[in-house]
Amino acid sequence: MIKIKTTEEISIMAEGGKILAQIIKELVKRVKPGITTKELDELAEKLIFKSGGQPSFKGYQGFPATLCTSINEEIVHGIPTKKKIKEGDILSLDIGMKYKGYHSDMAVTIPVGKISLEAQRLIRVTKKALKRGIKKARIGNTFGDISNTIQRYVESQGFNVVRDLCGHGIGRELHEDPQILNYGRRHTGAEIKEGMVFCLEPMVTLGSGEIKNGKDNQVFVTSDGKLSAHFEHTVAILNSKTIILTK
Repeated sequence: MIKIKTTEEISIMAEGGKILAQIIKELVKRVKPGITTKELDELAEKLIFKSGGQPSFKGYQGFPATLCTSINEEIVHGIPTKKKIKEGDILSLDIGMKYKGYHSDMAVTIPVGKISLEAQRLIRVTKKALKRGIKKARIGNTFGDISNTIQRYVESQGFNVVRDLCGHGIGRELHEDPQILNYGRRHTGAEIKEGMVFCLEPMVTLGSGEIKNGKDNQVFVTSDGKLSAHFEHTVAILNSKTIILTK
């Protein structure tokens, strides 16, 4: 069942989302060749606690860190390590925070130094797919309308969406109904209504879009080893408007 939030609840989530957006902005500033993902994770945790929040991911289904750091062919749920990132990598940062009892969740994919033109285009298309999906997140549309829009745009650019992972509702729980696919048919799924809050998160690959578990059984990677990008925002429907809470 999709939980409808009150204006007061969305206001709290907006406050937390704004803080989370500032935190990820600070993390992005620190990304450069030679830094470790563990260092980024430690900074993320420090900034979350300093802001009065708690990490949403740490301990969730056994995940050991505050930040998900996924590099190149890693799609999501990459565990931070002492391994240094290098020039030419692309890095996805996915972060969640519980603030005053409510979660917010967002992700970005960024270049590490100079990257290939192909990788630049992958990042640009994935970011734009999220933007297009958000535009479809309005009262009267369905979640299938969002899914279809993301899929059609990504495939028109010669890339593929990951079909085995999806966006989700969010609130007092990190993952709530509905599940929001990045592919689908128009006019299917639940209708979007006032008070809904959810995360849209296109995950896009240069290859087939098929995935497998990585060595640590947490991270998901592309089956063909091709690059993947990931962007995510927490979005609310309030006063008949679509509001990005993590902007």
